Amino acid sequence: MSRWFKAQDFSKIETKTLKKITSVIGILLFVAFSFAFFEIYIPINPISHETITYTVPKGWGNDDIARDLDRLGIIRSNYFFRLYVLASLQHSSLQAGRYNLSPRMSAYQIVKKMVQGDVIREKLVILEGQTAEDVGKYLESKGICKKDDFLQLTNKNHINEFDFLLDKPKGAGLEGYLFPDTYEISEGETCEDILDIILVNFGKKLTSELHAEIVKQKKTIFEIITMASLIEKEVKTLDDKKIVSGIFWKRIDISMPLQSCATINYITGKSDPGAAIKDTKIDSPYNTYKYYGLPKGPISNPGIDSILAAIYPKKTQYLFYLSGVNGETIFSKTAEEHNVAKAKYLK
Repeated sequence: MSRWFKAQDFSKIETKTLKKITSVIGILLFVAFSFAFFEIYIPINPISHETITYTVPKGWGNDDIARDLDRLGIIRSNYFFRLYVLASLQHSSLQAGRYNLSPRMSAYQIVKKMVQGDVIREKLVILEGQTAEDVGKYLESKGICKKDDFLQLTNKNHINEFDFLLDKPKGAGLEGYLFPDTYEISEGETCEDILDIILVNFGKKLTSELHAEIVKQKKTIFEIITMASLIEKEVKTLDDKKIVSGIFWKRIDISMPLQSCATINYITGKSDPGAAIKDTKIDSPYNTYKYYGLPKGPISNPGIDSILAAIYPKKTQYLFYLSGVNGETIFSKTAEEHNVAKAKYLK
């Protein structure tokens, strides 16, 4: 009987001991988990107003990044930074580039930013009516690439990459297809990268519905963009653009020269509101005073309003127009009315 009690007592002691050990292990695990959570998810300084531009060089791994961030006082511990990156299987996903970082960011937030490649981006703005040369000069001023290198790229054949270029005449460049917009680029992107981004954007803007309408009208995208490039340079408002589009298409239908001063300026490099008589005599496929129909190709890069106006012209009885000194567009039905308007508004 005493042996049974002794065995029973020993069993109770074992159970109590096991419970104590389990409790201690549980507490230790909880403390370890809490500490790791604190190190990974709690910023070193949540109220910091400091922000630094931090560059991750190409070829750096999580060890290099962790040590550097620790040295700069951005993270609490390079050990837990590396532990989290390895445990989350993201050690091969940290991307090089420039980042905005702060002590108010946790290790988790920093890793997420680097995995997503959320680098500092620079804004590039292509304005409506700019030419390919204008864009090239702008990129050169930003230190991205030389103007001549960019222009050389725009003269290469990109037909195999973008369907909307299929009807572009052989030898024609990308004038007209450099869609005006605000673009964000990251450090290290080349002219080739930027040109690709611009052309992808053009493809998105020229929707399948717009493409279908162009085909329905038995026109080509190249013709529409060429027309839109003239409209972009001639008038400002969407309503005026649609009316001028109607005038231009009507003139083409009746074999009347477009007589667009913007095409003469494209030839001469001037920005005169009206073309000089001697300039209208220049022998150029862009001279719409000398030759009927559309010029050889686009003379600028039109915005979406001008493209829409070229696709959806407004039918009117007008056949002439001129821009007044205050920016107002004056429309006329006959040559006589047009001459009277010129005498009145172009003093």
